[in-house]
Amino acid sequence: MEFETDLLVLRPDDIDLRFSPLRGSVQAETYILGAFNPGMTRLPNGNLLLMVRVAEALRQPIVGTEIHAVRWDPEAGYVLDAYLLDQVNAADPRKFQLLTHHYKTMALTSLSWILPVELTADGTEVVQIHYDKIIAPQKSYQEYGVEDARVSKIGDTWYMTTCSVSSERHSTTLYTSDDGLNYTLQGIILDHQNKDMLLFEGKVDGRFYALTRPLGDLYFTYPPGSPFHAGPSINLARSPDGLHWKPLDEPFIRARKGSTSTMKIGGGTQPILTDDGWLMLYHGVELKGLVGIYRTFWALLDRDDPVRILRLEDRTPILEARPALTQPIEDQMYLSDVVFSTGIVDAGDHYIVASGEADLACRITHIPKTAFR
Repeated sequence: MEFETDLLVLRPDDIDLRFSPLRGSVQAETYILGAFNPGMTRLPNGNLLLMVRVAEALRQPIVGTEIHAVRWDPEAGYVLDAYLLDQVNAADPRKFQLLTHHYKTMALTSLSWILPVELTADGTEVVQIHYDKIIAPQKSYQEYGVEDARVSKIGDTWYMTTCSVSSERHSTTLYTSDDGLNYTLQGIILDHQNKDMLLFEGKVDGRFYALTRPLGDLYFTYPPGSPFHAGPSINLARSPDGLHWKPLDEPFIRARKGSTSTMKIGGGTQPILTDDGWLMLYHGVELKGLVGIYRTFWALLDRDDPVRILRLEDRTPILEARPALTQPIEDQMYLSDVVFSTGIVDAGDHYIVASGEADLACRITHIPKTAFR
């Protein structure tokens, strides 16, 4: 589908690295690998806020016979760890795999932090980049960075989930705010290898609900004749307070045979309540190359019992990557065929949807509500 308002609102070159949290201790040259996958919410002043994942990478991770990873240390600040080149697989510019470990073990040549970017009410222009409110690692379980913020306003509180990356665990962490702009870390709420956690923007029967997506290297097959493929799926969890979560026993959205999204699926935008039920946008990945083709699909859930899927649109995507948007910055691209929708706001006769485009930039799209009928 094509939409009248569809643009890149933030690119890597828009970020001023003089304000980077790495500047205090890392002497090596860095650059912005991507400014993407923004959580989005509306502020009390009516403007929109993007919580942008900024991936800051080493310009020259390889020096001589060694490759370097970026890591935050509680005592030393940001440091570089060296590994022998002949003991890693460095085919991916963002990370490398250690070949000497029994389990699949990665290190990163970049480190992500969260940058609040305020937009106009329609999301089409940047008003202010809030460098003074950067969210960076502050606990040992964030030593490899803070990634992929998702924001939901529930009552008078803003709840923001992020992925915290470390050798300890790859976990989901929660931040809260009373004004949508200043956030306080509440700690880990989902443990290892659980990504794309999105809180419903409102409670159901007095309880918090959330989408979750556990990951792993091992899945058990569905029986012959099943309509589903084994692999990552979107699950539901419930909580009395937003801190303590119980997974629901029932399965939720799974990769379905006959759809294009059989490689991987996961949550995208925070579910929002509409007249017809809870609307959620999610990503589905088609098998192609190392990363695959990421597209945005959608589902509608029962307002009183969200495990009931009223409609699942997993054949025709609502959003796909648009090469025309990234053509002016194609020299900075390292991925293609990727759109990852990460925030949604009701704007009357249309929704404003925020996405990461090509793991590189932030995309804003106005999608008429009629597109979901």
